[in-house]
Amino acid sequence: MTLFNKLRDIRKEKKISAVKLANMLGLETKTAYYKKENGTVKFSLEKARTLSLYFKKSIECLFYEECNSEIDTKRDDALEEAI
Repeated sequence: MTLFNKLRDIRKEKKISAVKLANMLGLETKTAYYKKENGTVKFSLEKARTLSLYFKKSIECLFYEECNSEIDTKRDDALEEAI
């Protein structure tokens, strides 16, 4: 699995369109989103954080193959308390 395949897999698993995420991230087209999702264009930290909050997963769990779900769960709990 490549770096960005994980994000695509999570998006597809949740049945979320690229158009919806493009709009949420303020991108003009789904093609602009796909370029980020496949790694042609990098995500800014701000946009990665937006995805992290939306999917309720740490940035590491969205973009990297190695993910400690225990840490991810603790992070989600902390985020919910902060919101």
